[in-house]
Amino acid sequence: MPISDATARAADAAPSDLPVLIAGPTASGKSALALEIAARQGGVIVNADASQVYACWRVITARPSVEEEAQAPHALYGHVAASEAYSTGHWLREVKALLETGIRPIIVGGTGLYFSALTKGLADIPTTPADIRDLGDRLESDEMLGSLDAATVARIDTANRARVQRAWEVQQTTGRGLAEWQDNTPAPLIQPKHCHRIVFDVEKSWLNQRIAQRFGIMMAQGALAEVEAQRSVYDPALPAHRAIGVPELMAHLEGRSTLEEATERAIIATRQFAKRQRTWMRSKMADWHKISLP
Repeated sequence: MPISDATARAADAAPSDLPVLIAGPTASGKSALALEIAARQGGVIVNADASQVYACWRVITARPSVEEEAQAPHALYGHVAASEAYSTGHWLREVKALLETGIRPIIVGGTGLYFSALTKGLADIPTTPADIRDLGDRLESDEMLGSLDAATVARIDTANRARVQRAWEVQQTTGRGLAEWQDNTPAPLIQPKHCHRIVFDVEKSWLNQRIAQRFGIMMAQGALAEVEAQRSVYDPALPAHRAIGVPELMAHLEGRSTLEEATERAIIATRQFAKRQRTWMRSKMADWHKISLP
């Protein structure tokens, strides 16, 4: 499929001697730009999407296809088991190992925390024990928030349960608030001045239409069958099984909704997620090079 003029201009503007970081909301066209830059300049496309790390999902998370992966080297896609704990810290350590091999990375995805950790640093917080994580899975967000220090509460998205639970787990595991850990953060792996940073800043109605179209394509490509293959091991507490589209399609497979209802709910959930991404990126990535679409 031909790339847009804006994407072509962004590829032209990317310096060939620097790492490239490409961020944007879901369905905005990030992967196409990464492939275009890799085709023109070489480099390894590195995943920065928290859902695309899981081996059980390709279609439902819009992971690059086998054909796309054949066009350029790809790394950190589909390499983590659904039952395996995986955090921003895990991702950052894997990126560090890749950088140490001397590759020129083209890092692409929609997980803002990954990019923040990469360019601003990340505190090396000890791994959460399984019993604490299991307890957190059973608690309500309000219960966990009540245990957090004021500085941490002020910094996290209190409406995002995963962020609340992560902060609670850090507090329970280390006895120190997440904010305190963040205040003692080491130097970043990639300094902003030493890379080329691109963010897709897209118009809402255009993106909403793209999201609906893409979910239809996913369904045609076998998203329902992909989710059904995990039905016997489905655990809604696992981050992997909370990937957008999975709970909605699983509800249909378990007879709790029609396929039409499940599809609509998945599209709505994706649009809500994209809205949060756009808000976060406009706030945290204001100094990145913007691609405005359409």
